[in-house]
Amino acid sequence: MNIDDAFRVTFHTQQVGDVNVFYREVGAKDAPVLLLLHGFPSSSHMFRDLMPLLASQYRLIAPDLPGFGNTKASPRGQFDYTFENLYKVIERFTEALGLKKYALYLFDYGAPTGLRLAAANPEKVTAIISQNGNAYLEGFSDQWGPWQAYWREPSAANREACRASLSPQVIRDWQYGTGADPEKLSPDGYNLDIMYMARPGAEEIQLDLILDYRSNVAAYPSFQEYLRKYQPPLLAVWGKHDPAFIPPGAHAYRKDVPAAEVHLLDAGHFALETHAPEVAEYIRDFLSRTLKS
Repeated sequence: MNIDDAFRVTFHTQQVGDVNVFYREVGAKDAPVLLLLHGFPSSSHMFRDLMPLLASQYRLIAPDLPGFGNTKASPRGQFDYTFENLYKVIERFTEALGLKKYALYLFDYGAPTGLRLAAANPEKVTAIISQNGNAYLEGFSDQWGPWQAYWREPSAANREACRASLSPQVIRDWQYGTGADPEKLSPDGYNLDIMYMARPGAEEIQLDLILDYRSNVAAYPSFQEYLRKYQPPLLAVWGKHDPAFIPPGAHAYRKDVPAAEVHLLDAGHFALETHAPEVAEYIRDFLSRTLKS
């Protein structure tokens, strides 16, 4: 292998049952593993700037969750799009790749997916990095009204009211744009997400997951119990202008992991779009002090 090959991101697929998982990878095969779990409505593409910055020290693996990006799963009715099933696919994905130990990078939807994984496999988790990945009621902003109404009453009307969350304008201006420096915010990320959302069936899959997000809130006590019991090294690095998950959600980790390190960035929800070098430096410093294996 050319010495530079280890630092070049490569692209792969791994069959997991009926799901063909697409993933990005970079770094030496024998380096400590960092498993990167993306959020809504994104894909592993969100890690495109971060991965090369950490490739000299870590093996970074970023899969696309079922229903997102380039991962191919069966349509609704043949695959049940729930967070429990997202977690199960990722768990089997790690087993298929033979990952014995890994640190977790949890963002947005990646947080409830990854915390399910961690709680089920505590012996495998070396550290947790939460980047706007919520696990506490304190982390919710006041912008969740339509979703919360749908959780309480899953009617057709309430489902339709959540569809606005999937619109190009909301993806671009609210999810990506809020609190982000427009001169640093590349259109590539949000335009790709908008394209993915326009695929046939994509909106209905996302609306199913929006409804099932209530299962994550119900699971918060079990996630917190895992954190209290196992005390994983934990870094919360948070875009402080996130319109969905507010900074108290970052600080709340210290309730269960008192040694958790918390850093707030002058960024929005998709902090990597504007602050990948800063996030990489926090991760590099944190893992250099905390990884035991």
